[in-house]
Amino acid sequence: MAVQKSRKTPSKRGMHRSHSALAAPAISIEPKSGETHSRHRISRDGFYRGRKVLQTKADLAASDSDE
Repeated sequence: MAVQKSRKTPSKRGMHRSHSALAAPAISIEPKSGETHSRHRISRDGFYRGRKVLQTKADLAASDSDE
């Protein structure tokens, strides 16, 4: 089993832990709907980069009520 040769100083320990912090997730705003979503993901409304790419249940219900 590996055993360290000498104790890690508080300074080096702090330097090591400085990279362990969690970064806030990148959030984008959909230009058409104004909804926030994760980068490179479709929004809940089914939009991606300003285009409708997925029909949602609400879209299907709205199209059924129109007929």
